[in-house]
Amino acid sequence: MYVRDTSQGYGVVSRLFHWSMAIAIFAMFALGVWMVTLDYYSPYYNAAPNFHRSLGILPLIGLLVRWLWRATNVKLSSDDLSPFERKAAHATHGGLYVLMLGLMISGYLISTPDGQPIDVFGWFEVPPIIKMPGLESSAGYIHRIIAYVVIALAVLHTLAALKHHFVDKSQILNRMWFGPPRPAINPEGESH
Repeated sequence: MYVRDTSQGYGVVSRLFHWSMAIAIFAMFALGVWMVTLDYYSPYYNAAPNFHRSLGILPLIGLLVRWLWRATNVKLSSDDLSPFERKAAHATHGGLYVLMLGLMISGYLISTPDGQPIDVFGWFEVPPIIKMPGLESSAGYIHRIIAYVVIALAVLHTLAALKHHFVDKSQILNRMWFGPPRPAINPEGESH
């Protein structure tokens, strides 16, 4: 099992980052959509936003660590993509990274303009950087818009991966699911 990426596939760390971030994005979106439907009398009215805030800090930390990890790893070969597909993939990935950061920053700004820190499951607190009462309304609007754009790009990314796997018969999805292919070993025990 490869820990680091190779030119032929993603190592276990990159794959864990990818799939955990994918789960977090869809779960956080579903939680956000559900929690804005709660009325004041719901038992989850205060608990859901607190959980959403706490949970949202973890992907932010993961995103920053993932950027560092990605910068220190080999770039995968994209020979099985057309020039248009390479450009589209690069734009989608770059857009997802920037938008996810914007989503997380706007979520932070919804929660902290009154000067209160974000308590992350009682493990630690994220302090407020700026105190600006009233900012939460604008930040909330931006957060909602970015959330829908991120989900749309994530769905597009998923559909493209499925198209490459099932229609083009490429190994792109396998490289993200299983990692780099193992070197072939001949009967004499030598790898090729």
